[in-house]
Amino acid sequence: MPELISLDQAEHLGIDQVHALYEKYVSRSQVSLIGSFGFGRDLVDSAEGAWITLRDGRRILDFTGGIGVLNHGHNHPRILAARDRFRRRRRMEVHKNYFSPYVAALSHNLAALLPGDLDICYFPNSGAEAVEGAVKLAYKYHGGRRGTVLHTDIAFHGKLLGAGSLTASPEIHFEFPRIPGTDSFAFGDLASFELALERHRDATGRSDVYAVVLEPFSASALRESPPAFLREVRRLCTEQDIVLVFDEVYTGWGKTGELFHFMRCPGLVPDVLTMSKSFGGGKSSISGYVAREPVFRKAYDNLGDATLHSTTYYGFGEETATALEAVSVAVEEDFPGRARKLGQLLSAGLARIAERHPRLVASTTGRGALHGVFLRPGPGIPDRIRTVLPAAARDPQAVPKLLTAAVIAALYRDHGILTFFGSNRDIALVVSPPLVAGEEEATAFLQALDAVLAEGATRLLAAFLKEKVTG
Repeated sequence: MPELISLDQAEHLGIDQVHALYEKYVSRSQVSLIGSFGFGRDLVDSAEGAWITLRDGRRILDFTGGIGVLNHGHNHPRILAARDRFRRRRRMEVHKNYFSPYVAALSHNLAALLPGDLDICYFPNSGAEAVEGAVKLAYKYHGGRRGTVLHTDIAFHGKLLGAGSLTASPEIHFEFPRIPGTDSFAFGDLASFELALERHRDATGRSDVYAVVLEPFSASALRESPPAFLREVRRLCTEQDIVLVFDEVYTGWGKTGELFHFMRCPGLVPDVLTMSKSFGGGKSSISGYVAREPVFRKAYDNLGDATLHSTTYYGFGEETATALEAVSVAVEEDFPGRARKLGQLLSAGLARIAERHPRLVASTTGRGALHGVFLRPGPGIPDRIRTVLPAAARDPQAVPKLLTAAVIAALYRDHGILTFFGSNRDIALVVSPPLVAGEEEATAFLQALDAVLAEGATRLLAAFLKEKVTG
């Protein structure tokens, strides 16, 4: 019998043992990449709210918000209680032959919270699955008679082959096989969108576009679609019977100051809305798409097609029970209001930092609890860094990545604050606190960022290089 590592043994592995196991069984490159930063050489003991406690007792302020997953923070007490209740009562996890009261209740709650007739819900496990389910729904709605789906030129919709086909972010830089019939238009640019529609008309003027998939707020690029643009896209999609899909996998559940970002525009309703990340309260691997009733009914509401779209874990009991509580927490604790308060603090504070450090900060932008700091890189990569990191010389985004990485490393090393950078066309230090953070945490972050930038690009890069070499 092979020697297996037990749960207890896993919890007592040291960082060198974890690195060795990753290098052998997961990815050597991940160890090299994440090991460039201090957090790549630490292990976590526990986490609560906006704070992480390391094995050595240090407390780290988590300003990543779990990259969209942790609006509720780490281990929210109500989320833990909901999952404990489910286990204590030995509720049934999943069974295709029984209806789930959790799926029924969660679907009702989403329909009650969303505008218009966004009423029909489906719950897979990841954001990319939700996007692919929405696109499949749109294709079926048109009975396979149309063959084109449009997305934006900075889109990030996931890394599966289908969702990746709609992703224009350079994070997916390898040309994987794509689903047929994809085309793009410039983000927020109505003229570009209209040209894309015109490219896909036949001689009779009939549209070949079955779906338009876009992010009302691009979390990876930190850019917002103008309300007038979204409304006109809605009008044109309605006019041409195109299924309009809004991807709010990251921005859903209050992140930018509304329950969903598109709800800043009263009366605006997409045909399908996708969600994930904080939908599961930081514990549950669940996503969803919610469709307007006429769209779903036409596509799937008949006995022959009732199970045409399904997944193994659809209706997974503990996942939907957790999401039920996560939604209630987001509403009852006013996550949109919390995001707006954080947004006021961060927007003003980042603007002041940009004024104090004009040689380093090119611009800041954002809304609610999702902001970006775009740094101003120097003329090129220093020779010392080219020698130690030869791969950087081949990356067109290497200079802004290195400078932003140096700031991230300094924030963690010197101030105990965890951050990350986005990987779209422009590289941003992403400021994305959980919505349980408050003024104290926002102030601590702003003071730390100000102190780090005061060191200047040369010292920051030198310290990052030293950490990379000696770490």
